[in-house]
Amino acid sequence: MSYYVHAAKFILASGLSEQGYLEITDGKFGKYTKQRPTNAKIVDLGDSTVAPGLVDTHIHGYADNDVMDNDFVGLNEISKNLLSCGVTSFLPTTLTADVAVLNEICKMIGDKYTEVEGARIKGIFFEGPFFTKEHKGAQNPDYMIDPDFEIFKKWQDSAQGLIKKIALAPERKGAKQFIEKVSQSGVYVGIGHSSASYEEALASVYSGASIFVHTFNGMSGLDHHAPGMVGAAMDTPNTFAELICDGHHVKPGVANLLIQEKGSYHVALVTDCMSAGGMPPGDYVLGEFPVIVKDGAARLKDGGSLAGSVLKLLEAVQNLVRWGRVDLYDAFNMASYVPAQSIGIEDECGLIAAGRTADFIVVDPQINLKSTYLAGQEVYTSK
Repeated sequence: MSYYVHAAKFILASGLSEQGYLEITDGKFGKYTKQRPTNAKIVDLGDSTVAPGLVDTHIHGYADNDVMDNDFVGLNEISKNLLSCGVTSFLPTTLTADVAVLNEICKMIGDKYTEVEGARIKGIFFEGPFFTKEHKGAQNPDYMIDPDFEIFKKWQDSAQGLIKKIALAPERKGAKQFIEKVSQSGVYVGIGHSSASYEEALASVYSGASIFVHTFNGMSGLDHHAPGMVGAAMDTPNTFAELICDGHHVKPGVANLLIQEKGSYHVALVTDCMSAGGMPPGDYVLGEFPVIVKDGAARLKDGGSLAGSVLKLLEAVQNLVRWGRVDLYDAFNMASYVPAQSIGIEDECGLIAAGRTADFIVVDPQINLKSTYLAGQEVYTSK
């Protein structure tokens, strides 16, 4: 099947283009032209913008389902419901838990990930258990341990090689050797939930770590006498910095500071969304911890720390544009191509280019989602 989509704007690999025609053939992107094709089916999207399907590389749950439930039915519900958020690819993300429990989750996802009916699973993100208590956030310190490559190999075997990204605290015993081995195996290492000094964070980067996990949150902050992990994130131009742009985790000015320092091509928008995403305010659970969702934020009932978010990735794009920090093209890029590139899957998703799988979204001039496409087929339409 072949057709063209016509829209007011296109977020293309080459940049922002207006009033063009994008070919979709047999589920893949074809050529882009400014001239109206003849003898071709054309889907006219009016004043809409066509953008790559969004890529969420840090998400724990959605629509009252949690990855830690270790339930394929729930995982499939997350996948299906993410289409209503404009997300077409994602990494189911774990929390700190017992080693055996995490192994069972690896096995479930590794066995079943190709069967999901919505957004595509592109890997697993292991957020924990190699963290430290001081910056535990909503992670359970009872299960925090030192990095162990033999344990990781068992998880990876159970996941059939699907673990794509893992995070740890650089100051834990054995972190350097672990980072070296894991990164050499093709898995991307993030650092976070950590009290590491600037020097310790830099040492991790030199060992192979390449991602700062939810930058500013759950890490040692920036001080003029002690730059901390935040300073290391800003001082390592080739690393990627995750950023949660919900207005609760970071304020607009802080987001702007990071983007200006690293450049938009090294800041990956993520949601860190929990099961309460897409649900009404109220009481929920993240892992083993009771959480209350109120005023657009998810917080632990005990202590009030932020407990992930209820953010949709498209809302992060809207926020950045509304805050006046970046333009439309860069905002979409930070939610699609950059996160894909941060874990080495930029050849699979996050970009509109000829020959690539035609996963894309259509938004109105206010950046509200109108429809989501997988392999050129419309799979979600807003009501």
